[in-house]
Amino acid sequence: MDDNVLKGNWNQIKGKLKENLGRLTEDDLARSEGNFEVLMGRIQEQYGWTKDEVQTKLKELGLL
Repeated sequence: MDDNVLKGNWNQIKGKLKENLGRLTEDDLARSEGNFEVLMGRIQEQYGWTKDEVQTKLKELGLL
């Protein structure tokens, strides 16, 4: 995902993430706002997933 797309749709993306990935805190989302790589890292930390697993989940959610 392009960082510009992420920034432009952040509120929608954030809502979908909160709904489907409940371990992400407001702090996690605030720190990653607009930066895809940081978002990926925060998800990896919270869930213990590999980068590929995170990408798969984001695709399932329609975010990639």
